[in-house]
This record gives sequence, structure tokens and C-alpha cells, in this order.
Amino acid sequence: MTTELRRLRNYIGGEFRDAADGRTTEVVNPATGEVYATAPLSGQTDVDAAMAAAAAAFPGWRDTTPAERQKALLKIADAFEARAEELVAAESENTGKPLGLTASEELPPMVDQIRFFAGAARMLEGRSAGEYMDGMTSIIRREPVGVCAQVAPWNYPMMMAVWKFAPAIAAGNTVVLKPSDTTPASTVLMAEIIDSVLPKGVFNVICGDRETGKAMVEHATPAMASITGSVRAGMQVAESASKDVKRVHLELGGKAPVVVFEDCDIAKAVEDIAVAGYFNAGQDCTAATRVLVHESIHDEFVTALAKAAADTKTGQPDDEDVLYGPLNNPNQLKQVAGFIERLPAHAKVEAGGHQVGEKGYFYAPTVVSGLKQDDEIIQNEVFGPVITVQSFSDEAQALEYANGVEYALASSVWTKDHARAMRMSKNLDFGCVWINTHIPLVAEMPHGGYKKSGYGKDLSAYGFEDYTRIKHVMTSLDG
Repeated sequence: MTTELRRLRNYIGGEFRDAADGRTTEVVNPATGEVYATAPLSGQTDVDAAMAAAAAAFPGWRDTTPAERQKALLKIADAFEARAEELVAAESENTGKPLGLTASEELPPMVDQIRFFAGAARMLEGRSAGEYMDGMTSIIRREPVGVCAQVAPWNYPMMMAVWKFAPAIAAGNTVVLKPSDTTPASTVLMAEIIDSVLPKGVFNVICGDRETGKAMVEHATPAMASITGSVRAGMQVAESASKDVKRVHLELGGKAPVVVFEDCDIAKAVEDIAVAGYFNAGQDCTAATRVLVHESIHDEFVTALAKAAADTKTGQPDDEDVLYGPLNNPNQLKQVAGFIERLPAHAKVEAGGHQVGEKGYFYAPTVVSGLKQDDEIIQNEVFGPVITVQSFSDEAQALEYANGVEYALASSVWTKDHARAMRMSKNLDFGCVWINTHIPLVAEMPHGGYKKSGYGKDLSAYGFEDYTRIKHVMTSLDG
């Protein structure tokens, strides 16, 4: 008996439709390795249609009041909450994530973030109007930029979609959003829910692969391109967007240093770092995967972390005892395993280091010690449940190691010494520094990095302002 595959469709101009040429891709549940749906493989015709719909809707949406946009976003938040179980199920099938953790750790922040941007729509700030030249009054207008081409990743398909569309729509823009080709299901469900709230064309979803995303970014219509993804993808987007000087918003990779000093609470640090390193199978650009430990507590810390790894469980989405599910796809599994297979002779696998189970793309919680600063696994993003440990002798060396990578998204410091925590937070070259914690995010505070981690901010008023443009209006007082 053959199970009929679910059929996902694009959402363009308020209508669900297949790709114009009928092409599709298979969508695989990474917890089982089995195909459960098909999605459109959108081409240029589909991109053109979505951009045309967004462009046609823009003047009307731009001219709505902030109060109207707020009301719409609040309705979306309420609708997501009401259909939380469906969204969680779709996301779990997308990604293999544990159902319980997705319901408790992802859905509530998403809803809160939408409500934050609903409020932000009515709180735009600018320089005070005034006479900066005799006989002239100047005012500042903040306006939406226009149509936004947005590409979301596969590690947090639902939440990253929210980070994209909520600030853009709150600011009065219209959106063409592409989910990853491996995780389109929850985004298509979002479109179904949003359909009853927003005017046709304000929010559009097209499914497809890398070529679809490329066509979106290169299209003449969007005024802004926003992507969360790999450094390579970000560089390609920036290059493509430069040809017609589009605005670009890039949230790319990370290699977060976790700097552990000798005066920390070792038990608490180990417990929290293990969760922050292994949550979502380490598929998080802020994951606590590069630990730097003072030499005086190094051995004790490694032993405790290896035990925490051994006690951490991965497994099927309906297992309530698991912390994380599978890696997203077979290529990601191959990439993570490759880092371990290529470890230098001086490295030691303290825990894990192997695939788990015969079906799906599960990898064991892993700890690797004995590493040097120029090792591949230290310099490059693994994006899997692998925590590396290095030893440092003093604060200066800790900073040298921490900053000595091409990424600059997130970091953390673990110490009871307030002055040292303040020095480290000043000198760590990362967009976020946590002190005695790692990975919490709130809607009110910005998320974004430097260097090869990209530029632009998600969340917060800063992220909202990224989706606006500034206009100076000057008028003569002489009539």
C-alpha cells in the first residue's frame, strides 16, 4: 500500500498554486529519512508572479496606518497561537525536532516576537523637527523600503520566517519569502493561516531551491534582500544585490566562543553549556560549540562535559526524554561526520563521535578536546552536536583564541569576577556577549554579528528600522 504524499503549494497574491512549469521536489522527514511531501520547484515565472503580486500590494499596504498594521500582526499572533499544535507538527515533520520542545521553546517566542513588532509599528523614532537653517523647517520621514525578498534557513524554519516577515510587514513593506527546499511545510502552513488576515499580495511564499533564491535576489523588483544562511550564500547574495544596489540584510554563520574562567560554578556552567551546545542538534549559529577553559580547571571541566554529553539523548520527535532530533539532511550528517573523521592526531574524542541509529540523520552528542587554534574544527562551523574544548592560560590568551576566527556573531563569558566580565564583554568581537549564560534571546534586544557572520540586525527596534528608509523633508517658512 502506497501512502499518498502531501502536496505543498506556493502562495502568491492570495492564491495557492503549483510551480508554473509543474516541477516539484521531494520533502524528506529527517527523523525517518522518508519522503512525506512534494513542494514546488519554482522558476523564473513563479518569481516574476510573486514579485508582481508584492509590488501591486505595496502602495496600499504602505499607506495603511501603523495602527492597522499592528492590528493585523496581533491577529496573526493570535491565529498562530490558536493553531499551535498544527504548526508544531508541521515543524517537527520538517525538521525532526522534538514535539514538546518545539511547542515550549519555539512557538511561544515566535508569537511574542510578532506581538513585539506589532507594537514597534507604532513606535518609530526620528530626530526632532526643527529649524536647523534660518527660515527652514526640517522633518524626518521613515518609510518602508518596498518589496522585500527574504530567504529563510532550515534550522529554525518557523522562527526565522517570523524574524523575516514580521518587521518587514510592520514597517509597511510587502514580502516574498522562500523557505529552505528541505523545510517548506511549516512556512506554507503559515501562509494558509495568514491568508485570512493580510490583503492579497502583502505576504507571498514561493518554494524552491538555491536557483529560486538566486532569481529572487537578482530580480529587479525587490528593494531589499534578506537571508539567513551560510557565509557562502550570504556572499553570493551580497554580490548579486550589488548589481542594482539593493539593500542587503545578512545573518550568516557563527563559531561562538564560550570562555570559562577558573572561578566559575563548574557544575552550572557544564549543565548550561551542554544544553546550549546540543539544543537543536547544534544547528544554531549561536550554539555553544567552542569552549575555552582556563588550564587550572580544564581536565575537571572536560570530564564533567563528557559525562553531560553521555547523559544527553537524541531521538524521535515523540520521545519526551530527548534534547534534540536529527540533523536536517544527509549532506549535513556527512559534513558533521567529516569533521570528526578528519580530526588531527592531537585531538581526542571524549564522548560521541558517531551516527546514532539506522534510520534518520541522528548524530551523538560529541565532545572533542586537545585542539589547537588553527585546527579545522576550531576555525570552521560544524553546525552539529559537537562541542570542542581548548585550554587557555590567562585572559589575554582567552581573548586571542576567542576572537581568532572569521565569525563574530555570539559569545559568552563564565566568571564570578564582575570587572573581568566587563573587560571581556568590551573586548570580545562579537555581536552578542552573554555572561554566565548562553543562547537566551528576547524580542526587545538585537541579534546580529560582524565579520563573516554578516550585517544587519534581527529582532528589536534596530531590526525593525532595518526595514525602513530615511527621508529628509525641508520646507520654507516663507510660504
